[in-house]
Amino acid sequence: QVVVRAGDASVLLTNKPPLSRSTLARRPAVRYIGVLATGFNVVDLPSATLRRIPVTNVPGYGTGSVAQMVFAHVLEWARQVGRHDASVRDGDWSACPDFCYTVAPQHELTGMTFGIIGYGRIGRAVARLALAFGMEVLVCRRDGLPGREGEVTFLDTGSLLSRADIVSLHCPLTPVTRHLINRRTLALMKPGAFLVNTGRGDLIDEEALCEALQGGRLAGAGLDVLSVEPPTDNPLFRAPDCRITPHIGWATRAARARLMAIAAANLRGFLDGTPANVVNPEALARNLP
Repeated sequence: QVVVRAGDASVLLTNKPPLSRSTLARRPAVRYIGVLATGFNVVDLPSATLRRIPVTNVPGYGTGSVAQMVFAHVLEWARQVGRHDASVRDGDWSACPDFCYTVAPQHELTGMTFGIIGYGRIGRAVARLALAFGMEVLVCRRDGLPGREGEVTFLDTGSLLSRADIVSLHCPLTPVTRHLINRRTLALMKPGAFLVNTGRGDLIDEEALCEALQGGRLAGAGLDVLSVEPPTDNPLFRAPDCRITPHIGWATRAARARLMAIAAANLRGFLDGTPANVVNPEALARNLP
């Protein structure tokens, strides 16, 4: 439906529907593409650039919301609020012979080690939250070099995985990072660690993660993204201690309002000749209004 819906429009806005080379070839009137997201892999960027069509994205709109989702998963693992609520409503607490009733281990975050792979806007926001909880924060940046920045320690991936009680993924999906978490890297992780992914589903080899959870290697996983969305089936549906949310880290009302405001400003900038957030700036040389 993309070609039909695009019609003779000179401006296209998209989120999930792809704008492929063949689509762009069939719509010669297009002068601008605005992606209503931070990631822009739904657009065939070389084709757009060849056609001198600037492509913009919306960076940073959901930073706080996604960081909050990370800790929603972390806190659910640490305190099992939903599971305890269900148990209380089922009458289990009332039937307990003493007052000290729990249905799952309780974990205090203070003093734990929190590992962050990827240190862009969201990774930095997550680091601030982890520090606020009194956790030691380890980070693996793109260069993988060791170092220190304030209270944050930089390590290579292997060292981080072996030391972190909680690992959170915030790197972009590239040929290098695809299946970053696999059988080999899962074996490096601290036994009993907890894994969070709010980045891209294909950062994880889901079969390998399922095996690690079924084998008790990890304490659990909290995932807001999967390799195929929405899933019709996934091996992680059968994995114990795995919480999956439907890619809603970005979906707070505040984040969505920012997204629309920035998307509108991107288009206004293009029309005014002051483009912003262009991901293929080489397309601008001869394409200003």
